[in-house]
Order: sequence, then structure tokens, then C-alpha cells
Amino acid sequence: MLVEFDLIQKAQRGDASAFNQIVSAYRRRIMGTISHVIGRPEDVEDVAQEVFIRLYFSLGQLRTAEVFEPWLYRLTVNASYDYLRKSRRRIESRMADLSEQQVMMADAVAGSRAQHEDNEKRRVRDTVQELLSTVSEDDRILLTLKEVEGLSLKELEKIYNVNENALKVRLFRARQRVLKKMKEVTGPSSFNAKDDEAS
Repeated sequence: MLVEFDLIQKAQRGDASAFNQIVSAYRRRIMGTISHVIGRPEDVEDVAQEVFIRLYFSLGQLRTAEVFEPWLYRLTVNASYDYLRKSRRRIESRMADLSEQQVMMADAVAGSRAQHEDNEKRRVRDTVQELLSTVSEDDRILLTLKEVEGLSLKELEKIYNVNENALKVRLFRARQRVLKKMKEVTGPSSFNAKDDEAS
């Protein structure tokens, strides 16, 4: 942990200075996680602010030191997902208000190479988010930290307080559950060719 548990306990008792020290200790890491999940640097600060607001109001629920970091990461990832859902709704709402001519102009802009690349990245990110939303919260958090944020097994060991072998097993099972969901969505045929190539 980046802070001592007694500092968290002070913050739970309403010590503003202690809470600010927690924020300072985790701010960079939290913003890094958010940046990887939402892919919009200009909005990272707003989402981080939401995370720390949620932390402030729910800190009293924390009982043991070992769950603090996984719990904080859950707050972070959930706030990032909430942002993505709201952003999608705003885009859909704006599109619904456009005239036919405006829609045609928007389509023309979307045809440019830069827009195409942006759309492709968004499509991939949305697909990943949709797949992760079909598995348990524990799987979603673990895979986001490992595959999206790029944390090492050593860093995950500190967060989850388990050894590397146990983490490998968790990751393997979480990935298998995501693959199973992908097969349910896309059908087994798209995986047969890959399986044949791998064998």
C-alpha cells in the first residue's frame, strides 16, 4: 500500500489532512487507470474527481487494510465505466437531434481516414467494455488492471495480496470466461479457424 492503514483510519474519522494525503498518494495511479479505460485525456481529471468524491463518502465502509487498494480500483473502474455509458448516451442524444442534412454531413466527416481510425479504436474499446460487462465484477477489475492498464503480476500481487501463481490461475480463468462469452456472442465458427491454426 502507498499509505499506512492508520492514515486511512484518521480519514475515516473525518481528518481532512489525512484524506488529502491519501488522494495525493494515489492520484497519479488512479488517473493512469482512468486514462487507459476511457481513452480521453481531456476528461480524466473529471472522472478522477468523481472517484475521490466516491472514496470520501464511502471510506467509512472499509474495515481492513488489505482490501483498500482493490476496493479503490473498483471505484475507479466503475466511475470510468459510468463515464463511458454517459458519453455514449450523450452522443446518441445529439445524433437524434440532428437534421437529415446534418446527419449526412456527419457521415461525410466520418468517412475521413482520421475519423475512421478514431471510430475503429472506439469500436474495439466498446467491444472490450461490453465483453467485460458480461463477466463478474472481480473478473472485470482484474482483467482491466492487467490487460487495459498493463499492471505487472508483481503490482497485482500487492493489490490482491496473493502470490504470483494464484494470480496466474485467476487471470487464466477470467480470460477463459471472457472467451466463453465471446463465443456465445460471435458463435463458435469464428474461433474454429484460430483453433486449427494454433494446433
